[in-house]
Amino acid sequence: MGDPQPDSSAAFRALPSVERLLGAASFEPLLARFGRELVLDAVRGDLDALRAAIRAGAPADLTQRVSDAACAERVAGALRRRLAPRYPRAINATGVVLHTGLGRAPLAEEARQALLSAAGACVLEVDAESGQRSQRDEGITELVRELTGAEAACVVNNNAGATLITLAALAAGRPVIVSRGQLVEIGGSYRIPDVMAQSGAQMVEVGTTNRTHLRDYERALDEHPEAALLLRVHTSNFRVEGFTKEVELAELTELGSRRGVQVMDDLGSGCLIDLSPYGLPREPVISESLAAGAGVVTFSGDKLLGGPQAGVIVGSEELVSRVRRHSLYRALRPDKLTLAALEASLSLFRDPARALERIPTLEMLARPLERLEEQARALASQLEQAAGLQVECVQATSKVGGGSYAVEELPTWAVTLRAEGQSATELAQALRRGEPSIWTRVADERVWLDVRTLRPGEAQEGATFPVGS
Repeated sequence: MGDPQPDSSAAFRALPSVERLLGAASFEPLLARFGRELVLDAVRGDLDALRAAIRAGAPADLTQRVSDAACAERVAGALRRRLAPRYPRAINATGVVLHTGLGRAPLAEEARQALLSAAGACVLEVDAESGQRSQRDEGITELVRELTGAEAACVVNNNAGATLITLAALAAGRPVIVSRGQLVEIGGSYRIPDVMAQSGAQMVEVGTTNRTHLRDYERALDEHPEAALLLRVHTSNFRVEGFTKEVELAELTELGSRRGVQVMDDLGSGCLIDLSPYGLPREPVISESLAAGAGVVTFSGDKLLGGPQAGVIVGSEELVSRVRRHSLYRALRPDKLTLAALEASLSLFRDPARALERIPTLEMLARPLERLEEQARALASQLEQAAGLQVECVQATSKVGGGSYAVEELPTWAVTLRAEGQSATELAQALRRGEPSIWTRVADERVWLDVRTLRPGEAQEGATFPVGS
C-alpha cells in the first residue's frame, strides 16, 4: 500500500493504543463476557482496519471512530459475528418437510428431552443389572425388533453407512445382482455403483433402465452361481414412468429362496407406517419387506421415520451378526446422543396414532388441508399489521424432500409477502439473517411462507418481520 502520506500522520497519532482501549470503562463488559485474549485479538483487528482506512484517505468521521465507545461497539459486533453459532436454530417455512439444508427431520419433544438426558453420563455400554460390558445399541435393537418383526437389528451412523457395511460384510469379493433401474445417485454424489465398489462386492447389472424382468435375475444367477445377494434399491428420489417394469420383492425373495441367495432390500426412507391415507403414494414399509422374505433391510432414521440421522439394519440373526462383527462397524457406530434420540423417536411408533401426532415429520405430512388454511389465514392476519407489507393468503404445494417421494406434492396453504422498498430476494435474505433464521421460498416476485412446515408457535414467533432493512 506504500507509506502513509505526510498529512495522515496526525490521524495515525490519533489512534488509541491497545492497552488504553483494554483499560477503558467501555471495554469492561466485553472483557467480562469474552475474556482478554478474544477481546485483544478483536481490538488489534479493529485498529488494523482503521489504519487501512487512513491509508485510503482518512475519513471525515475519524475523530468519532477512534473514541473508546465507538471502538468498543465495533469490537462487540465483531466478536458477536465471530462467535455466533454456525448451526443456529431456524424456522422452516419453505414447504419442504424434510429439508436437507435445514437438518431434515425435526425431532419430537420426547427425542429432544432424551438428548438432554443422555448429554451427561448415561447407561451406554454396560448392563444395568450385571454391571458387565454390553453392546451400545443393544438397548435399542430390542425396540427395533418389536416394531419391524425382525430377528435382529443394529444401528450405524446413516443409511449410506448401513448399505456399505452390509455389502462389505455379506458380499465382499462376490457378485451382487441389481437392476440397472435401481443404480441410484442421491445427494453428495453418493452412488450405488461406487458404494458397491468400496464394499468390495462385484456389481452385476441386470435389465435395462426402465424394464427389468425376473428372467434377467435368473439368467444372472445362471452366469454367477456364486452370487452373494440379490439387491433391491428403493428409488425414493426419482421416478421412471411409462413403459416400465420392476420385479416385486416377493418374486425376488422367492427366486432367492429357490437358488439359495439372500435378498437385501435398501429402503432408504425408513417408513414404519403406511402414509397413503394422507394423500401420499404407498411407500415400502419395513415390516412388509421382512415379511416378504428379505434377509436384510436397511433404512434411514432421519427421513420418514422422523428421528436423528442414523442407519438401521434389520434382518435375520445370522446376517445381522455378520454385519456387527465386521471391522467397519466400530467406525460407523453412532454415539449416545443419536441412540437416545432414536430410541425416543421409535418408542412413539408403539402407538401409530401417537406417532402421527408427536413426530413432527409425520404430523406435517398428515396435517389436514383445512387446518393448514386456518393457520395461513391466522398468520396473514398477524402480518397485515406490519407497515410496508403486502400480504396474501394463497393455495400452494408442499414437497416431502430429503430424498423421499421424488415428485409427489401435497396441497397446502401459504402466505405471500411483498415489501415496499425491498425485492423478494432482499426480503428473503433479511428473514434468513434474523434470529431465529427464517427460511422461505421466492417465486413470482414474492416471498412464500408455507405453513405446513411451521411448528407450533413458530408462526407467532416469526410474525414480526424485518421490512425495509
